[in-house]
Amino acid sequence: MKAIQLEKPGHFRTIEIDEPGKPGAGQALVRVHRIGICGTDYSGYLGKMPFYSYPRIPGHELGVEVIETGEGVSNVQTGDRCSVEPYMNCQTCHPCRTGHGNCCENLQVLGVHTDGGMRPLFIVPARKLHPSKKLSLDQLALVETLGIGCHAVNRGNPQPGENVLVIGAGPIGLSVIEFTKLSGARTIVMDLNEKRLKFCSEKMGIRDTLQIRGDGSELETLKEWTNGVLPTVVIDATGSNKSMSNALNYVGFTGRLVFVGITTSEVSFGHPLMHRREMTLLASRNSLPPDFKRIIQLIEEGRINTAPWITHSADFDHLIEKFPEWLNPESGVIKAVVQLP
Repeated sequence: MKAIQLEKPGHFRTIEIDEPGKPGAGQALVRVHRIGICGTDYSGYLGKMPFYSYPRIPGHELGVEVIETGEGVSNVQTGDRCSVEPYMNCQTCHPCRTGHGNCCENLQVLGVHTDGGMRPLFIVPARKLHPSKKLSLDQLALVETLGIGCHAVNRGNPQPGENVLVIGAGPIGLSVIEFTKLSGARTIVMDLNEKRLKFCSEKMGIRDTLQIRGDGSELETLKEWTNGVLPTVVIDATGSNKSMSNALNYVGFTGRLVFVGITTSEVSFGHPLMHRREMTLLASRNSLPPDFKRIIQLIEEGRINTAPWITHSADFDHLIEKFPEWLNPESGVIKAVVQLP
């Protein structure tokens, strides 16, 4: 069967691979119908993703259908439509034993460390499937992206009435925004791209958006908006070492700074400001199984509206030619999705 492989940075190719066999105990054979494209895919294509290995079949944001299940599988059955939790954790290391499989010592993420979903069929541990009878395949492919934001917001733990600053309004930043809104905190969004800020305002109901101009005016505006009390939670979703190094300047006293974006470049900052304000610096990686269940329920209940998210799409046979266009910020891509029959 046909698969799409990222052979090396900047070079996709179509390859032929064997069809999978029958699923073993605890496994499921799934048919891929939707593949979301995210920052990890773009970074892998550009050679800027530190955990990526080549050659690799990408694809970790997936909407799939269960074709067959192996012995002992009870959480899904043939015909179920599911989102895939793409974090293949060992279940035996210390993080796994303590409920932190998202950062398993031996983690294998589909489409990053091990081959992912840009192929019609593959076998996955059934425990990694999260079914829904209500969500569309497009919505199921968005669950993993939303999980990244959900986990990052859980790390920052904003409370009602607090000011939260989200830096970066790409797909991960948007997923963060969904959950800062649900927290009851006031959400302020900052980005370089005026189109993305307009999307946040018009489609996501964010009143307070701030364009980064690089002249220091952003900090003064934040102080005005917060009556001199800077945000107690700042979440940087840019993946830019420059932005991440500067983000401490926006964190208020006893505040929390969460890095959910990732960079291969050095992040640096002076210590006195962090110490004086007694900040907490947090990393956020992937998400957890309860996040998937919560997100599916929130979409089913209409508390998260996914309708504005998907702005671009391509069928499987035209992905290779379309993909470079989506790298251009002027294309207006919020979320691109690849469609398989």
